[in-house]
Amino acid sequence: MSWVVDFLPLVGAGCVVGFLIGLTGVGGGALMTPLLISTFGVSPQIAVGTDLLYASITKCTAGWRHHTLGHVDWPIMLRLAAGSVPAALIVLGLMAFTPLNTEALAEAIRGALVFVLPASALAILVYPRFIKGPLSGEDYDVPVRPLPTIIFGVVLGALVTLTSVGAGAIGVAVLSTLYPLLRARRVVGTDIAHAVPLTLVGGLGHLGLGHVDLTLMVALLVGSIPGMLIGTRLVGLAPEWLLRPVLAIALCYAAYSLFTHAH
Repeated sequence: MSWVVDFLPLVGAGCVVGFLIGLTGVGGGALMTPLLISTFGVSPQIAVGTDLLYASITKCTAGWRHHTLGHVDWPIMLRLAAGSVPAALIVLGLMAFTPLNTEALAEAIRGALVFVLPASALAILVYPRFIKGPLSGEDYDVPVRPLPTIIFGVVLGALVTLTSVGAGAIGVAVLSTLYPLLRARRVVGTDIAHAVPLTLVGGLGHLGLGHVDLTLMVALLVGSIPGMLIGTRLVGLAPEWLLRPVLAIALCYAAYSLFTHAH
């Protein structure tokens, strides 16, 4: 029965995070990775790798749904991926072929999380302002800005591969800044579709490096899938003006707990 005792809290954590993702649409990696590190004592490398592979599975369904609804701007998504996927491969290559001190890597991941989590919290708070976008009229293709999009993809690719955080609210906030005329649903759809190859490449790379705990990933999936379904059904019942500050506070607290844990 000891495995049940270990398994159930992880299922519960997956359910809570899945519920928040379903309710708010953001906060997955930003909540899951620090939760695994600070609450369950998972090493930073395993937490990041497991969360990336887990995210690639959960985002795949959402990405396909947005594609069928026509909410993905493929020219923008492909240019994002042209920057992010090579950047992810470079980061994974450095991890694989550079004689890295695992303790130093763990500290680097913690330090990056301490910086990225408050940035994600800020992005979640300003997210509604960005996501309003054009509210009426037909979807239309906006002119692509290749260089800024690829550069942003490079930064996001390196950030997500190292910390598993940033593909959600930060991605939406920057995309909305780069493409202010892109409709809200296409911003979200493009961001989610782009997260699929990025998290898949990062997750498989970490799996090859031995940074993925498959039992842990299954436990998180068992909890998060029903949590997401419940959260999605309750969208609109809980006031967003309350949810987003609570989520932002949770992310800042996660950054604080990681910072104090490291010192």
